[in-house]
Amino acid sequence: MTISMPLLPWHQRHWTHLCDYVAQDRIPQALLISGNKGLGKQQLATQFAVALLCANPQVNGLACGHCNSCLLINAQTHPDFIRLQPEEPGKGIGIGQIRSLITRLTLKPQFETYRVVIVSPADMINHAAANAFLKCLEEPTERTCIILITEKPAKLPATIISRCQKLAVTTPDKEIVVQWLEETLQGGTPLATPLQKQELFCNVSLAQSAPLLALDYVNDHSLSLRNECFEAWLSIAKQLKSPVIIAEDWHKLPAAPLLFWISSWIIDLIKCFYSSRFDNVYNPDLHGQLQELSQRVELKGLYKLYDLLLLTRQRLDTQINKQLMFEEILIQWHELNRSK
Repeated sequence: MTISMPLLPWHQRHWTHLCDYVAQDRIPQALLISGNKGLGKQQLATQFAVALLCANPQVNGLACGHCNSCLLINAQTHPDFIRLQPEEPGKGIGIGQIRSLITRLTLKPQFETYRVVIVSPADMINHAAANAFLKCLEEPTERTCIILITEKPAKLPATIISRCQKLAVTTPDKEIVVQWLEETLQGGTPLATPLQKQELFCNVSLAQSAPLLALDYVNDHSLSLRNECFEAWLSIAKQLKSPVIIAEDWHKLPAAPLLFWISSWIIDLIKCFYSSRFDNVYNPDLHGQLQELSQRVELKGLYKLYDLLLLTRQRLDTQINKQLMFEEILIQWHELNRSK
């Protein structure tokens, strides 16, 4: 992220709250920023961090981008700007990293402004490291602000949460997300065709109005892959393809988004049982097919399958066999459709 990036439109209220801390000279010693994936928590935290480090902030509170501190941040060499994250993907933040941080924090900041530590994702701090990290929060050092970022605040120890000021980044309205996506993708020019608009709306619905996640879906053409997977899902329901064969194909795909898509189909199917309207759903473009499917399956069976999906998503960070994982899900889906 460059220092000159403007505020994201749905961050304006949160930014005003952060600027109030500065105006009142009440910079939190620890700030917990939480919210769903795709809301730009990392960008908001970084903008606040560089604003605290900047020697000449702008009127709107953002960093100037030109002072010595800003130049050092752009070069990623600012001594008072520390990022703490897992050393390898899938691993936690260990006690060695926390001890190293504690040693650094015993020294005074090198500049006259603040020292800022960003910990992300904070929920990846392991148990031993969390106990050591409490020392940073209980015995804060001079002019230091620690910012923790997480999508899963419930996974953080209560002892850490209780020592933080809290900022929950909220999900914006769909209209704001669609407008922002149009401006981002087309440079402010409205999308040309109804089909383009429908596809954009589907990506926003699938991302549950998380703007950056919706943008990733558009750029990665995720909707096309989701449609292919849904056709395979339908073919199993119609007893046209073997769940074992589909599982063999699916284990090569990214597991997290695929499990999310399956969960979204199940949730939308359950909604079909309770209402003929198809409002506030993940997959508005699949309404007809999902409505038809809902006539063939038992509600109780759908809830059981959804329970399995929730359990499976919790196991994703383990050494689970992905092919066997999908086989279990798809065989249960196959049996659920065979029962009627």
